[in-house]
Amino acid sequence: MFPDAVTFSTLLDDPVGKARLLVVDDQPINIQVMHQIFTGQYQIFMATSGQQALDFCRRTPPDLVLLDVVMPGMDGYEVCTTLKADPVTRNIPVIFVTAHTEATQVTRGLEIGAVDFISKPVNPAVVRARVKSQLTLKFQSDVMRKLVFLDGLTGVFNRRYFDQQLGMELARSARTQTPLALIMLDVDFFKRFNDRYGHQAGDDCLRTVAQTLHSTLHRPADLVARYGGEEFACILPETPFSDAMSIAQELESKVHQQGISHADSDAASVVTVSLGVAGYSGNSPIQPAILLTLADEQLYCAKNAGRARTCGCLFTDTLTYPSKNADPSRSIP
Repeated sequence: MFPDAVTFSTLLDDPVGKARLLVVDDQPINIQVMHQIFTGQYQIFMATSGQQALDFCRRTPPDLVLLDVVMPGMDGYEVCTTLKADPVTRNIPVIFVTAHTEATQVTRGLEIGAVDFISKPVNPAVVRARVKSQLTLKFQSDVMRKLVFLDGLTGVFNRRYFDQQLGMELARSARTQTPLALIMLDVDFFKRFNDRYGHQAGDDCLRTVAQTLHSTLHRPADLVARYGGEEFACILPETPFSDAMSIAQELESKVHQQGISHADSDAASVVTVSLGVAGYSGNSPIQPAILLTLADEQLYCAKNAGRARTCGCLFTDTLTYPSKNADPSRSIP
């Protein structure tokens, strides 16, 4: 089934006016020239060394990098090679901006992953056209990659994409020492819902829940995925635990407000969800399985406490898994 209109329209947002360009040059005057060319059209960021560029791309990947070749310390070729070797940054297009446009230089740049060369001194019209062209290509590639990772029923991301992104986001969180939160949630008494209203109504219910989660999480970096069956998962980068708990409670409330009748639920007369939140401070590396286990335990705590509620826990190094407090009754419908 094709992705729902809400999710697909989000994927098809026009990048113009929103794209983020990183200009990398050790000469401030060259950065100023690029800033004047693109100001008002894109978000412009700058780096004056290769290491600054790498740090920025790993922390907040831009949509395109305009990269000088000749720089002290780490030259543009080394920067580009490093970007293409990292799964977090390999899909960022790189355009070399340089006075050295001999055939051997261009060939080397293209072989290591650059998408284009622009010669100095730059022609503003040419630079604008080439940047727009590469941003369009990147946007189209991003759309196709995301479509592969969408759940066919609900239109949100699928389990495969979730697993990939959780590992990448945890690595980024540990590297930048920023918090991250994981929310696991389950539709309460969903088997009973299917038995009473039929599987078509069950599919409609799951689509409504997915769209409600998607519309409630406003930040582009937040991710909603169908984890399996009637279970969903949300990754919230750069989100402290206390904020994640508030967001989870808002998600629970918004699903409840949809008013989907559920006469056989013991939690309410409408469809509700139970949520488990696992917080991570980013202070030390952590495996995705550990955070998943913690969020799963909190989800079952919410179920055991009566459903239609949120339970959460902040990961600390003193926690061991499986937790000595883990609930053994995992067969709750």
